[in-house]
Order: sequence, then structure tokens, then C-alpha cells
Amino acid sequence: MTAGLILLTAWLVNVAAGAAEYKQFAAAMSTLFGRLVLIGWSFAFFFHLANGIRHLVWDTGRGFEKRQANASAWFVIIAAVLITAGFWTLLS
Repeated sequence: MTAGLILLTAWLVNVAAGAAEYKQFAAAMSTLFGRLVLIGWSFAFFFHLANGIRHLVWDTGRGFEKRQANASAWFVIIAAVLITAGFWTLLS
């Protein structure tokens, strides 16, 4: 998440610097490596979001039994993958 925020800051700096700098940054993010970095960052964000929801449920005192904790862990992983895939499908 921290690396993604640094990338977001770099994007904002390039936007503020002008059209030529932004075009160069956008070209770098359009490469395969750039896309993988952006997809990885969005997966980390959605994983963090889903795990935050899991912790909110735990704050109510539910979901601490081993079977429930394992099920919610799988839910977090599957939700992060599906939301990431849906997000990038919408962007395409």
C-alpha cells in the first residue's frame, strides 16, 4: 500500500508538472510492468478493504472459532481477487 501511495504521489506530481511529463508517466504505466504494478496495488487495496470488514465483524465478538476464522480468511482472498478482476474489467 505504501508503494502504491508513492506511485499516486508521482502521478500527481507529473500531472502538476505539465502535459509532457504526464504523457511520459502514462506511457510508463501503460507497459506490461506498469499494468502489473497497478493491478498489484489495486489487489492490495481491495485485500486491505475486505480484511478491514473481517476485523469489523471480529469487533462484534463473532467469527473467532477456527472454522469461521478459516472461512473468513478465504472470503477475504476470494473477494479481493474478484473485486480486483471486476475493477480492471470495468476499466478496460
